[in-house]
Amino acid sequence: MSVAGFPTSSDIYLEVDGTRVAVVQSYTAKTTKSSTAVEAFGESEPVATIPGQAVHTVQLKRLYATDEAIRDGIDFYNMSGFSLVICKPDRKIIYSGCQWSSIEESATLGSMVLEEVTLVATRRIETEV
Repeated sequence: MSVAGFPTSSDIYLEVDGTRVAVVQSYTAKTTKSSTAVEAFGESEPVATIPGQAVHTVQLKRLYATDEAIRDGIDFYNMSGFSLVICKPDRKIIYSGCQWSSIEESATLGSMVLEEVTLVATRRIETEV
């Protein structure tokens, strides 16, 4: 059960083909965009800027595989094209087309817990709930 206004681990999860494969304790998201200055002959300053592509990087803390994913033999290291879903009281944020950029694993034998995972997403979508 979640308290209104505060996401819990059941509100932050990884999804592959519509199936929840892991829940996440917390996340930090960062989107960066580069821009290019347009210079004109004879001008001392750029006359415009052209926006570049956005890059969405998300750091996940404490990732737990679901029982179903464990039964299916999930291999986080070979996953690609998955989604990160973040449910908030008034909206849902979905990072899609995700790829891993780093995985830090620290767990006891037999458990499926990843301590810190960094992923890069191709798209960020917000929908109203």
